[in-house]
Amino acid sequence: MQPNIGVGVFVVNREGKFVLGKRQGSTGAGKWALPGGHLEFGETFEACAERELLEETGLQVRDLQFATATNNVMPDVNKHYVTIFMKGVVSDDSAQPQILEPEKCTAWEWVSWDELEGWRNAEVNASEGYDGRRLFLPMLDLFSQRPDFRV
Repeated sequence: MQPNIGVGVFVVNREGKFVLGKRQGSTGAGKWALPGGHLEFGETFEACAERELLEETGLQVRDLQFATATNNVMPDVNKHYVTIFMKGVVSDDSAQPQILEPEKCTAWEWVSWDELEGWRNAEVNASEGYDGRRLFLPMLDLFSQRPDFRV
């Protein structure tokens, strides 16, 4: 089985916050992740990021660029992904993310890097039965594989 390629988008607003959503109906359901999806045949990372962001949130992005990548092995569901993280600025600072694919995402929130790091630390240091916010594996792997990365 070969790895799949996923693309996640850090779309940042003027406050330096980015959109994070609660996944539903697929791998990582109930966990928080960036807008994004699968890279289609012949598609650039930029085109994928723009398409997925618009389809999922209605947001448009400018100044889109490659940020980093992670290697995500999910043995419990027999999946392996390489996740490409892109970063850009929301085109309209007054725009708010919409739930356009409710079967895939139940909520969108603007989150700071410090908040994300706090969620990650709480999850990693939690005892069994932790019921706080959990991050989708590519987000967790971002901290472990790219410890110097910041949005």
